[in-house]
Amino acid sequence: VEAKRTSVDPARGKQQAKLYADCLEEMHGQRPIIFYTNGHTTWLWNDAHYPPRLAQGFYTRDELALLIQRRDLALPLDRVPISAAIVNRPYQQEAIRRMTEHLSQRYRKGLLVMATGTGKTRVAIALVDLLMRAGWVKRTLFLADRTALVRQAVKAFKAHLPTGNPVNLTEAGGKEQAPSARVVVSTYHTMMNLIDAAQEDGRKLFSVGHFDLVIIDEAHRSVYQKFGAIFNYFDSLLLGLTATPKDEVDRNTYRLFDLEEGVPTYAYHLEQAVPDGYLVPYRAFEMSTRFLRQGITYNDLSDEEQAEWDLLEWDESGEVPDRVDAAALNAWLFNADTVDRVLQSLMAHGLKVAGGDRLGKTIIFAKNHKHAQFIEERFDAHYPHLAGHFARVIDNTINYSQDLIDDFGKPGSDPHIAISVDMLDTGIDVPEVVNLVFFKVVRSKTKFFQMMGRGTRLRPDLFGPGQDKTHFLIFDACMNFEFFQQNPEGVSGSQPEPLSQTLFKRRLALLEMARPLARTEPDLHPFVSGLTDILHAQVAGMNVDNFIVRPQRQYVEPFQARARWQTLSRTDMAQLAQYVSGLPTQMPDEEETAKRFDLLLLQLQLAHLEGAASFPMLRDRVIAIAANLEWKTASPRVRAQLDFLQDVQTEAFWQGVTLPQLEEIRRRLRDLVGHVDRATRQPLYTDFRDDDTFVREVSLPLTTTGVNVAQYRKKVEQFIRAHEDYWAIHRIRAGIPLRASDLTTLEVFFYQADEVGGRAQFEE
Repeated sequence: VEAKRTSVDPARGKQQAKLYADCLEEMHGQRPIIFYTNGHTTWLWNDAHYPPRLAQGFYTRDELALLIQRRDLALPLDRVPISAAIVNRPYQQEAIRRMTEHLSQRYRKGLLVMATGTGKTRVAIALVDLLMRAGWVKRTLFLADRTALVRQAVKAFKAHLPTGNPVNLTEAGGKEQAPSARVVVSTYHTMMNLIDAAQEDGRKLFSVGHFDLVIIDEAHRSVYQKFGAIFNYFDSLLLGLTATPKDEVDRNTYRLFDLEEGVPTYAYHLEQAVPDGYLVPYRAFEMSTRFLRQGITYNDLSDEEQAEWDLLEWDESGEVPDRVDAAALNAWLFNADTVDRVLQSLMAHGLKVAGGDRLGKTIIFAKNHKHAQFIEERFDAHYPHLAGHFARVIDNTINYSQDLIDDFGKPGSDPHIAISVDMLDTGIDVPEVVNLVFFKVVRSKTKFFQMMGRGTRLRPDLFGPGQDKTHFLIFDACMNFEFFQQNPEGVSGSQPEPLSQTLFKRRLALLEMARPLARTEPDLHPFVSGLTDILHAQVAGMNVDNFIVRPQRQYVEPFQARARWQTLSRTDMAQLAQYVSGLPTQMPDEEETAKRFDLLLLQLQLAHLEGAASFPMLRDRVIAIAANLEWKTASPRVRAQLDFLQDVQTEAFWQGVTLPQLEEIRRRLRDLVGHVDRATRQPLYTDFRDDDTFVREVSLPLTTTGVNVAQYRKKVEQFIRAHEDYWAIHRIRAGIPLRASDLTTLEVFFYQADEVGGRAQFEE
């Protein structure tokens, strides 16, 4: 270890550390692992195999010994056979070989793009098995985003790699078993909470070198934005599994894995899997009614229905609208006849099993929990003889939802219709599913095709002996097909910034504007001082030993001293906003309502200083909150502020209002806003006659998984140019005919190249 002062770039110690390593190797006959650091940033250099890389700390003694042993004991990956007992399909074995070739070239990250249902988890397990037998990996961490997917992965590891003795970190006892486990399976949130945890003897539960391989399931899910700290903390090989990588800059899956955009380590698409016979295709149907397309208009209703419309409690104002848009249906207005028509169409046109007597396993994707409940109620009303077992709501509000998922996955077992709100959109493996109903609007291309993937899996003998599942049906009740035909890339949503980070940045901006004014306006001194105190307290509460904070330690520690805030430069402000604002603090968490009120007042204060046009609108929101609170006198805390609440509603209060006055509003009302009535619309249930129902088949082209063909072609051409001297390529360029044996040799050379990615990818 070469340690420099915190003010010195650790790279200045790199050569010195190498010279130490040279001397130690000469003295003891063994080359050590090299670290060089300045206390804030640490670099690890295992220069027998890899270039230097950032590390979040030091390895334990045992982990260092294992790194050194692997130099001699680890086997070349091309000499270790793939377990055909785990994966026996050619594309699965090719995926593993592409990944092992990638790792053999000393890359540490890889991304496998494989269509839903092609066995991504099995491929990952077979890769873990191979790397363990080769001596490259001892401990593996498998991460998924939901508990149900964790259980599914644990089950797969137990079935295909029982020697890995997988531990479910989300279950009781998982934390105690994890340190000695060969395979740990966890949700991202659970791992985030345990990285800083300690064992009974005080040692960290997981050191930076604990895992040799981290696997990310469904790597496209904005995973780096939310949980990138996990991958930065563990110094491991990294494998991503995904069905649909995305090329948007803010969610660039490829960047996380150090890959060119659009060129994963290996890809196997739906377009390949269907003709190869490993997935079944779909048939797509538009299913619609007049209300679902056009909404409900008062003048189109019968006299009896208009009377029902007039009696509905639309909102507190008592105003009765003359129409309801289609978007409101199934969001807050639930019409029985509309749902009935969709269910009738499903029962009439959906694929049947059991000799055609029973609807096959079906997932209905509902908009929200109330919508799902209403669908279930309407189904039970029409099919009472099924006793409420045939169709069940499965979402995160249901107790024992995992039991329902397990029952849904059993062939021939109730429920046969799963009415899902987000819970079955991704990752759930039920090969018996033959009908999907999109009863909600979906605008994310990634999510849309993941949901479609619930039906693609093979199922032999589903319709009887020798009558395999050959396709599945998709019924779209919300014009999603039409949207994606017009918008092939869908609409990409961005990950919202956490509220606490937004508050920090707004306070910084306000401080930057208010400090110069305070030099000439003494009345602003207490305001500026209080604002500074809030920001300082948040930074002072950041634990620099926390694995998320530690990488930014050099930006945090200086500002944990209150005196440092007296002389903030623009550079300081920029660094605080970029590196510090989003870090966790140990300050007590506060009610979200209070924090949102803080944000409203910060926006109001900034608008006041800037003379922004948004000031009147923000002011009116504050007045509306005060007016609402005035009626909550049952609370003693509200009663104590009654005079102030009335003052805030007067025009005189806002004449020449100052920053300190706005700050007084924030301080005195922030803890009361939880009493404000939430502007939630109560659900309305109607039974207006719908009509113009139709079910018609449409053409929906298969989608690619986002591989950039132009970039791939460029990469292959570069490989050919770089190997122009290879004898077979040279003969082709010279116009010399090749023998059959020459062609075979050339094919092996060409298709095994990492840039080419195998015969299947090249032919596509």
